[in-house]
Amino acid sequence: MDIYKNFKFKEDETPKYVQVANYIKNLIDKRKIKEGDKLPTIRDLSKKLGVNNVTIVSAYNKLKLEGYAYQKVGSGSYAKRKEVASSLRKEYSNALKKISTEDLEKVIDFTGETTGEILFPIDDLKTIINEVLERDGAKALFSDNRNGYERLIATINKVFWNDKLKNEDVIIVSGAQQGIDIASKGILNINDNIIVEKPTYVGALSVFKWRKVNLFEVPIEEDGVNLDKFEKILQKNEIKCFYTMSYFQNPTGISYSLEKKKRILELAEIYDFYIIEDDYLSELIYESSLEYIPFKWLDKKDRVIYIKSFSKIFLPGIRLGYLIAPTIFRETLQNSKHNTDITTSSLMQRALESYISGEKWKNNIKNLNDEYIKRYNCMKDLLNKDFKDILVYKEPKGGLNFYITLRENFKINTTELFTRLKKRKVYITPGAMFFTVQDQGQDSFRISFYQTNEAKIKKGLTILKEELLLLKEPHK
Repeated sequence: MDIYKNFKFKEDETPKYVQVANYIKNLIDKRKIKEGDKLPTIRDLSKKLGVNNVTIVSAYNKLKLEGYAYQKVGSGSYAKRKEVASSLRKEYSNALKKISTEDLEKVIDFTGETTGEILFPIDDLKTIINEVLERDGAKALFSDNRNGYERLIATINKVFWNDKLKNEDVIIVSGAQQGIDIASKGILNINDNIIVEKPTYVGALSVFKWRKVNLFEVPIEEDGVNLDKFEKILQKNEIKCFYTMSYFQNPTGISYSLEKKKRILELAEIYDFYIIEDDYLSELIYESSLEYIPFKWLDKKDRVIYIKSFSKIFLPGIRLGYLIAPTIFRETLQNSKHNTDITTSSLMQRALESYISGEKWKNNIKNLNDEYIKRYNCMKDLLNKDFKDILVYKEPKGGLNFYITLRENFKINTTELFTRLKKRKVYITPGAMFFTVQDQGQDSFRISFYQTNEAKIKKGLTILKEELLLLKEPHK
């Protein structure tokens, strides 16, 4: 069927190219033109509509500018469905807001989004802050370097990187989310092409969609993305960067094998793209078979923008982290940071420096690992015992999450499961949150033990099983 045959120009002041663009947008929104469908060539559409080529070129440029189309070099223009804030995202956001107003003792938060429980030793924090104020006085409240507190940068380099970095390449940021935002603003333009894992972190998706880039998804396997599909995208498209979480990927919990990291770095050099590495919770490794070697350690060609957050391992609510910029992007990313918020809290940077240089962080990391491995094993044992006929998952061997997929005979919409559970004050994260298209991931969900002790894990999983069986029962 020719979907353009009913198009007629209106006799008003609206330019013809705008009318054409609006008509195509409407077709995309109604899914009469699907995501990834090739649009007619400029010559074919101009002939069909009886206008000159310039009109169609202008219409396609408008579509690209507004995020409804993207260009493949040497191939033409393709439809891109503009993401609209879904009812699920609104419902999920409102649910998180509601959690914060409730008695957290009565809530079972498997989303890991609240901060009702803080395992960091608060007395240590008080001591550190008092020592910093006593030592530095009023200076502690003022930043002397827009890229970050120089002693903190030097300490990060020494403790975590054996002084192998250039201090000027390190930028202190207000958590990983700001790091992703700064990297995105610094290197991505409208309609640039980037690759993301499928599924992937919802916060990164939000940043990239805001930048109006073209997202290419590659399915994630047991040891990282599918390399065959990854390289096919590289062969057909000019890719600017690849966003990855190398350890305990959010949401799947997958960690990359050394072989895949090395190959992706080789591909970055061959196809001239950069890697944004979001190093997520790599301190929380529970099994010795998993070795810590991030992309950045292997990066010989300066292809990796490395982002690290201390928010989960230092103190929730205090947003601190750092970004390592490739030399070619150093100034651009520094400017991106300065344009975002000028500087990050000087007092907390100094407190973090004292925390790391005094090696108190080592004891805290050990204590966190001791506690979280108990929760990890508790959740894993219950999933294996009580849910073996209902769901499957891959053991993450660390981190704070399990990513659950329902078995074929238990295909239940997990968005509906989320809605039912929240009425019983149990909160999960539906799988659809982690995909660019909202009708994907409906058979999966993520559960976190970051804010749930063993008693809450047992109670919450009991309620989860009850609701799964109730949802399944009508289909028997």
